[in-house]
Amino acid sequence: MLLIVIAAVATVLLLCILATGRIRAGVVGFLQRAFGLAADDAIGVYLAVLGNHIGLYILIAIVVFTLVFISFSLSWFTGYFDEISAGLDQLVGPSDADISLSPELDFMERKLNKIKGALEKQKKDAQEAEQRKNDLVVYLAHDIKTPLTSVIGYLSLLDEAPDMPAEQRAKYVGITLEKAYRLEQLIDEFFEIARFNLRSIVLNKAIINLPFMLRQMADEFYPMLAPEGKQVVVEAPDGLTLWGDADKLSRVFNNILKNAIAYSYEGSAIRISAFEQGESVVIAFANRGDPVPSAKLDTIFDQFFRLDASRSTHSGGAGLGLAIAKEIVVAHGGTITAQSDREQTVFTIALPLRSA
Repeated sequence: MLLIVIAAVATVLLLCILATGRIRAGVVGFLQRAFGLAADDAIGVYLAVLGNHIGLYILIAIVVFTLVFISFSLSWFTGYFDEISAGLDQLVGPSDADISLSPELDFMERKLNKIKGALEKQKKDAQEAEQRKNDLVVYLAHDIKTPLTSVIGYLSLLDEAPDMPAEQRAKYVGITLEKAYRLEQLIDEFFEIARFNLRSIVLNKAIINLPFMLRQMADEFYPMLAPEGKQVVVEAPDGLTLWGDADKLSRVFNNILKNAIAYSYEGSAIRISAFEQGESVVIAFANRGDPVPSAKLDTIFDQFFRLDASRSTHSGGAGLGLAIAKEIVVAHGGTITAQSDREQTVFTIALPLRSA
C-alpha cells in the first residue's frame, strides 16, 4: 500500500519536472540531434506530445493510481473479512484451538475467543446436565423396579394363600401399601423432570404469615420425624410477614426441610429460624449430620444433583428439589445458599421483605 502511494507521488513529480524549462530544453535538444529537426520543429513536437498535455497526463496518472489504490485497499479489507469469516467458522466448528487473526484484528480476535469460551462452557454444562439427567433416569428406573417387584411379590403371596392368618395378611397388606406409595412418589418424580424444563415460574403473590406457615409445615413432617426421634424447632417472631407466592415458597421450605430430615442424625433437632435483616426476611434451616463436601456445595443447587444416590430408595428424590427451590427463590428476587461444617449444615434463604 505504501509503495503505491510513493509510486504515484514520484510519477506526478516526474511529469511536473518534464514541464519545466530545463527539461524542456533537454528534450528539444534530443529531438534535434536524434531526428535532425530544426529548433522550431523540435519545439512543436515537444509541445504537441508533452507540453500542451502535461496537465492531462498528470490527471490520468492521478486517476490510474487512485484506482490502483482503491483496488489494493479493497483487496486488503477483503482479506480481513475473509479472516473474520474463517474465525466465525472456527467459532461454531468442532475445533478446540484458539482463533488467531492478524495483529490489526487483535480486538476482534479477543472478542471471538471470549465468545468461543462462553459457548464451549455452555455446551459442557448442557452435556453434564444431560448426563446427570440420563443417570437419574437409570436410578429412578431401578428405584421403580424395586417397590414394584415387592408389590407384585406380596400380592402374589396374598393371592396364593387365601387362608393366611389375619395378622400376617395385615402385615403384608401394610408393606404392599407402603411400597405402592413409594412407587407413586417415584412416578411423580418422572413427571417432575418433564415439567421442570417446560414451564416458567408464575408467581401469585400475597402477604404470608411466615411463623404460621413454618410451624404448620413442621407439624406435617411429624410422621417422618417420630420414627427416628427427630424434631423440628421453629424460631420465628409472631407477626413476621413477607410478600410472596405462598404455594411455591411452601414448596421451597418443604424441599429444604425434607432434605434436612433425610441427612440429619437420629435423635437430633432441625432448627428453623426466621427474622428480618434490613430489607430482607432470612429463613435458615440448620441440621446436625455428616458434613457436605465443599466440592458438592458448589453444585448442590444444580438440576438432577443428589448428594447420595444410595439414599434414593427410601428418602432421596430426583435431584430436582433444591434446583427448583433455587428457581423459585430467584423468581422472588431472593437468594439461597448452603454452608456445611462438622457441626451442622445450614441452608439460608433471603427474600425481599416487601414487593418491589
